[in-house]
Amino acid sequence: MDKKYVGAIDQGTSSTRFVIYDASGTVKASSMREHSQIYPRPGWVEHNAIEIWENTCHVIRDTLEKSGINALEIAAVGITNQRETTVVWDKETGKPYYNAIVWQDTRTTEILEELSRADGSERFREKTGLPLATYFSGPKLIWLLDNVQGLREASKNGRALFGNIDSWLCWNLTGRHFTDTTNASRTLLFNIHKLSWDEWLLDSMRINKSMLPYVRPSSSSVDCPLTKVDGPFGAQIPLSGFLGDQQAALFGQTCFGAGEAKNTYGTGCFLLMNTGAKPVISKNGLLTTIAYSLGDGNTVYALEGSVAIAGSLVQWARDKLGIIKSAPEIDVLASSVPDNGGVYYVPAFSGLFAPYWRSDARGVITGLTHYAGKAQFARAILEATAYQTRDVFEAMAADSAITLKELKVDGGMTASDVLMQFQADILNVKVLRPTVTESTSMGAAYAAGLAVSFWGGLDELRKNWKLDREWKPAMDENTRRRLYSFWKKALEKSYGWS
Repeated sequence: MDKKYVGAIDQGTSSTRFVIYDASGTVKASSMREHSQIYPRPGWVEHNAIEIWENTCHVIRDTLEKSGINALEIAAVGITNQRETTVVWDKETGKPYYNAIVWQDTRTTEILEELSRADGSERFREKTGLPLATYFSGPKLIWLLDNVQGLREASKNGRALFGNIDSWLCWNLTGRHFTDTTNASRTLLFNIHKLSWDEWLLDSMRINKSMLPYVRPSSSSVDCPLTKVDGPFGAQIPLSGFLGDQQAALFGQTCFGAGEAKNTYGTGCFLLMNTGAKPVISKNGLLTTIAYSLGDGNTVYALEGSVAIAGSLVQWARDKLGIIKSAPEIDVLASSVPDNGGVYYVPAFSGLFAPYWRSDARGVITGLTHYAGKAQFARAILEATAYQTRDVFEAMAADSAITLKELKVDGGMTASDVLMQFQADILNVKVLRPTVTESTSMGAAYAAGLAVSFWGGLDELRKNWKLDREWKPAMDENTRRRLYSFWKKALEKSYGWS
């Protein structure tokens, strides 16, 4: 049967999607299902890994059934996933020992204090490109080993397996324990220069190497696992693409050249810039990460600024404040007023991520007067994402000595004209949205398809990128400077609460 399509499993923080693309990069079919958010204590965030696996099976079958596409027409499948979210499961039974601990979770604060006591929070940055922070998988794994009864013993006898969500899904789809370089680079256990698990890092965190998955390139037909015949596809299909979600978005936006950047507006907000074949170690609070690696040995690095709260702030306004009934309403409300009326939100619900890394920060609302109402609140909620992006944008320029002239954007929040125009204004650069804004799943599909020669190379993928809309800055410099100075004042108010 002719291979007409490539599929992508997009396992995100709030939902799981399966998307089928044709050779032009056009979406032919898709399905999505949300999963539960579990908050056992303040600062703790968990997911049910079994629920995620069941939802994955559902969306694959639903997409195939609704579209009438035969699984045998799919040349390959890629996985992209919420990074840093940590799962440990039993090798024999396949059952998780505990809920997945989500990237937003802050329970590892004391573990990080202990790890940083000797040499500070930059102790592992030279090897990993990362600071010590609650964000990453390694400290979450330590917490599980220390707090789940019998788990440390199971890790010693080789029965317990660890992975981010990509590894968990790969295990269930194929029976093989794999990850890729992009996901490995988010664990604080991986040497991004040698491209291997690091014995010194493992010893420092008291983690057995036998728990860890085999690391493969992001796009490769070598050691490519095949999905099980009795799995959701009902056929053996190459699982040939693996990318953490933000690296997948960079790949999907075809940012293949050094200095090209994208920003994804999802649950959080993630600005990545391709820095080429050599890692740039940040001095301004950013992360050095692997952007992607190809089967020919080509590894590309990126600088990343991670913002913890973006789209989830809109959800919070809907579910907890009740000022809107659905997410799109916030744009209507915000566009009904010319500005924020002096109101600023700092959504440090789980502390502040890049470039500040303040786990002691908590969310604040400042600048309230009798004038402020729901519309000003709505505008301030959207603007918070744009301000946080500028914080990262400036740190990125300082680290790379590259002045970005434009920013490619994707994710659900790009539907907001108010946010996109304000983003262009506060950055003073063009903002470009492609016709396909689900760049994350597209990146996973591209990685998988390249590996099996469904696409001929990176240049062919570039031709698939099409501009949908462009926003140009329309704010004068004095206004831009004044507004940003108030944002900086509001940030300072959030420090030291925890």
